[in-house]
Amino acid sequence: MKPRLNIIIASTRPGRIGPKVAAWIDASAKKHGKFDVSLVDLVDFNLPVYDEPKHPSMQDYKHDHTKAWSKSVASADAYLFVMPEYNYCAPPSLVNALTYVSKEWAYKPAGIVSYGGLSGGLRAAQSIKPLLTSVRVMPLPEGVAIPYVSKAIENDEFKASDMMEEGAGVMLGELHRWTEALKSMRS
Repeated sequence: MKPRLNIIIASTRPGRIGPKVAAWIDASAKKHGKFDVSLVDLVDFNLPVYDEPKHPSMQDYKHDHTKAWSKSVASADAYLFVMPEYNYCAPPSLVNALTYVSKEWAYKPAGIVSYGGLSGGLRAAQSIKPLLTSVRVMPLPEGVAIPYVSKAIENDEFKASDMMEEGAGVMLGELHRWTEALKSMRS
């Protein structure tokens, strides 16, 4: 049985580019063939700023949106975050989503596909790594950065460069290796 990879679209704002970038990396991950791939959009969970009365480590959730998010996060063996850069940081929607649950994230690896302007979202990717490690996610050094992302949109579709395609292959290979290596810690 293939490990499950949740590709999480981290931006929730209207007019976002994230779903277009996610459609590309979703197709790349399926072509890679080592994962059972699921595309997850944070918009679908409608998570307000953290509103659970108890700490997430207790897993005593009161709200349906938290229960649904917990189930989604727990279902994966690995993650790939598709995220923009906002003010040199990760989007608040992702920070909030990571905070909602705790144990569900543990001992799973994560890759990052970041996008933005000149930096390609690299500052955002680096900013989220300490938070990922605090919930016991292993963020990979390999990732894909997409500079000037809007220039790569043609006919309402994201068109990756050869370098991005190559980077995605490397990242997915490493993500699979880490998923297998951490399997015993998730048991």
